[in-house]
Amino acid sequence: MSDQLYIGIDLGGTSIKVGICNEAGDLVAKFEVPTHAEEGPEKVADLMAAYSRVLVENTGLDWDKVAGVGAGIAGFMDLKNGIVKLGPNLKWYDVPIRDMLQQRLEKPVLIDNDANVAALGEAWAGAGKGIDNVVLFTLGTGVGGGIVMNGKVVTGQGSAGELGHINVVPDLEAIQCGCGQMGCVETVSSATGIVLMAQDAVQRGDKTTLALLEQISAKAVFDEARAGDEVANRIVQRAGYYLGRTLATVAVILNPQRFIIGGGVSRAGELLFAHVRENFAKYTPPAAQTNVDIVVATLGNDAGMIGAAGLHLQR
Repeated sequence: MSDQLYIGIDLGGTSIKVGICNEAGDLVAKFEVPTHAEEGPEKVADLMAAYSRVLVENTGLDWDKVAGVGAGIAGFMDLKNGIVKLGPNLKWYDVPIRDMLQQRLEKPVLIDNDANVAALGEAWAGAGKGIDNVVLFTLGTGVGGGIVMNGKVVTGQGSAGELGHINVVPDLEAIQCGCGQMGCVETVSSATGIVLMAQDAVQRGDKTTLALLEQISAKAVFDEARAGDEVANRIVQRAGYYLGRTLATVAVILNPQRFIIGGGVSRAGELLFAHVRENFAKYTPPAAQTNVDIVVATLGNDAGMIGAAGLHLQR
């Protein structure tokens, strides 16, 4: 194995995370700074480039050993031309970030959606290490997703893997998702969806300890469920039910070896996972669930940096 290095950048609306990885996927060093998105794409590109160089220098590594730079960015991509078509959190429209970074860094640059690179990170060095076919669900404010088949991220025309927008809730129960559609799994299995279900229960006057809370969070719902609150348990069951059914849909299409579930909601652990596994088994044909497991993500906030660094190796 050579001693080449790869820089991975996880670009979000509030922070820029920069990491250095070796060819084994080991995170050698990392650094985080504010994005300053309000100052525009040129300023953000300046920061991404500057802190990539600074991190290498401060770690005592050789810039000449950097073989490539990858960036994971939330939004819709034109991967062929290296353009962020729409980055809502950054308020970016048609930003040619790949070329902007290549000019500043004088290194090959690849970009991809943030959820895709997180999936690649988990597949390369996390819960999917050593497995060729994995699907990642990230349960946070929304539900994100990434697909890695035969060791490569599935991108389609640039927007593949939007798993949170699989329509799974029947019409009579469905509410509108942020994407504009009705009944997406994101509306019930994200932190936002769980909070909305809890707030609805309180407003209906259901007998629940959730009504005693000043502010309801997804964590609070899980805590009350563990304490035996029936309404909170019903909400957790519903979140797990629809997530399990969504995994069943994905399984018959992609037949992955492993589903990896990350994001803040995944910290609920078996309280949620038991319902996910139960309904996955119930709604997936036997052939599509054989040798398929469902596990929690292991890389946390480092997944995006590691996956972005790995873009050059997997392509």
